[in-house]
Amino acid sequence: MIIAIDGPAASGKGTLGKRLAHHYGYRHLDTGVIYRAVAYALMSEGADLKDEARAVAAALELDPEKFGNPVLKTQKVGEAASVVSAIARVREALVNFQRQFAADPPGAVLDGRDIGTVICPHADVKIFVVADPRVRARRRTLEARARGEEADEAAVLADILSRDERDQNRPIAPLKPAPDAYLLDNSNLDIEGGVRAAIDIVEAVRAGRQRV
Repeated sequence: MIIAIDGPAASGKGTLGKRLAHHYGYRHLDTGVIYRAVAYALMSEGADLKDEARAVAAALELDPEKFGNPVLKTQKVGEAASVVSAIARVREALVNFQRQFAADPPGAVLDGRDIGTVICPHADVKIFVVADPRVRARRRTLEARARGEEADEAAVLADILSRDERDQNRPIAPLKPAPDAYLLDNSNLDIEGGVRAAIDIVEAVRAGRQRV
């Protein structure tokens, strides 16, 4: 089974995907980390984030062993990743990596912003996670401060709104729910509530198929 989790509510979405994968014994991939890794590679070299050739080269040279680098979770790298992810050739270079991960047994949970629409359009379950931008800003600010980073909530909110607009209006793989995606609003849910809601969706889909 392939479970696709998309949506703008990035804060906490990766944790939801990881918990969901653990519940079902599947593998998990936070695809946002891939783009963050590409962006960080360019930043480390002092390269222009819009340098298409260098960005594609970085995408093809990715080392999954480095995905756990905590610097990839910082707001600065996240902002850079949004710029890099808008480059069509970078997205093309990373499609096969993501699809192969999804295809390998026993099953997979992938979360990002184009999983159900582009990467795995035939995923068994598609969940589109949303939350009020102010709630997302608050969560992200608390997460940043927990890592010891300085974070201004107003600035974080402005970045969230800017990124959402950029991702929703990019010509390649825009952020939008797949026609058959289930909406999950976690504005008023903690991670436990979000995981339970996601499991309910998956089980409803499985039960529906079993009746066919």
